Amino acid sequence: MKALVTGGGGFLGGAIVRALRARGDTPISFTRSRYAWLDEIGVQQRLGDLTDLDAVDQAVAGCDVVIHVAAKAGVWGRYADYVATNITGTENVLAACRTQGVRKLVYTSTPSVVHTGVDIAGENESLPYAKHFDSYYPQTKAKAEQAVLAANGSDLATVALRPHLIWGPGDPHLIPRLLARARLGKLKRIGTREVKIDLTYVDNAADAHVLAADKLEIGSPIAGKAYFISNGDPVVMWTFLNRILADAGVPPVTKTVPGWVARLTGRALEAVYGLFRVAGEPSLTLFVAKQLSTSHWYDISAAKNDLGYDPQVSIEEGLKRLAASFKPHPG
Repeated sequence: MKALVTGGGGFLGGAIVRALRARGDTPISFTRSRYAWLDEIGVQQRLGDLTDLDAVDQAVAGCDVVIHVAAKAGVWGRYADYVATNITGTENVLAACRTQGVRKLVYTSTPSVVHTGVDIAGENESLPYAKHFDSYYPQTKAKAEQAVLAANGSDLATVALRPHLIWGPGDPHLIPRLLARARLGKLKRIGTREVKIDLTYVDNAADAHVLAADKLEIGSPIAGKAYFISNGDPVVMWTFLNRILADAGVPPVTKTVPGWVARLTGRALEAVYGLFRVAGEPSLTLFVAKQLSTSHWYDISAAKNDLGYDPQVSIEEGLKRLAASFKPHPG
């Protein structure tokens, strides 16, 4: 199988590339800049921007499947930038698949498309899209996911995966930010409830994408559907985060801020940064305050039944691997 992986040099995209290559497939990476490690393992790289339809069209040419991972993530930034990458970029991928005759598209979405700021405990894919979003990321990802699923038809089969909080060694975002804030003493627990969250070890998320690419065909049972992906083993949020801090030699988080204070602070900081065009990102946003003070874990039965998804790396094994990555390597 020749598979184009958009964002193939990134955290999840790179894991998918390695998983495909390990079993004998031919992954091709599409990114804006070149990655030396992809050259080192002999993976072809096609360069360009998702907003450039011609570049996307050339990248898709000759592939059997497209796994569209690349996106503008984060909780802060210009709306136009999120639209350009997440919506226009996805529309370009869809158009290129049709032009080049690619018949399978696996799209990386996010459970945030259904998060409304209240607890989600074991719900399945019947949850509706949120009607209001506190961040441009889930807002634009929801629109892109709907476009992908609506494109499923007689010439193109599509499926959307919603991996929740991808983590593991090499994570360039979630873990480093957690550690940086904790070391500065700026990390505080929001509320006193023992909220539970889903996590997805990066190799498990990659496996889910490869399985979806295998199962997806025009008219197949998974075509036109979205699937929650996780380890299927919800954790108590602050217990888990403090375990990571301990493994990294950082003191645990003990200070607590009431949930209503955090949400009010997040909203206020957003207003100040937006009004005065402050450079950088607010230390807290309303979206983050809600995410850190609510439970959000999902029923992944559909992924297990339809995709054959079975998380191979447990939370405990993932923590051991992450802890090992914190230790200095000889030489």
